[in-house]
Amino acid sequence: MTVTGEPAGPTRAGRSTRRQLPSFLVIGVLSTLFYLLLFVVARSFTGAQAANLIALAVSAVANTAANRRFTFGITGSRGALRDQLQGAVAFLIGLGLSSGALALLDVLVPDASRPVEVAGLVVANGLATVARFVLLKVWVFRGR
Repeated sequence: MTVTGEPAGPTRAGRSTRRQLPSFLVIGVLSTLFYLLLFVVARSFTGAQAANLIALAVSAVANTAANRRFTFGITGSRGALRDQLQGAVAFLIGLGLSSGALALLDVLVPDASRPVEVAGLVVANGLATVARFVLLKVWVFRGR
């Protein structure tokens, strides 16, 4: 115990983050695989940027819903639309990073193969994942 009567050791937020990270990581891996699959399918009938937008939009909605339920323990439909709208900010960050990666790749390797495009998107998605967790934790699902 501390002088204030609070238990010594990790803060509640620290314990909560350690509990949330495994679920977030599993959902993140599954969402990334889903996103990449959607990208490859969409890429067969459209350009890289459009395929990225389609795949990211679909997977971001599913990702926010899954994290809402399994990472942050929020059930029911109350507040779901607001959570999705706030999650859209994380989507826009991810879209900016992935679109930027594709644009850079187009300049550096104009005829990049699908595996090279996918590799670039994996790197961009990794950066977006860190931003997504922070936004979901400190803004979208704050205090819940």
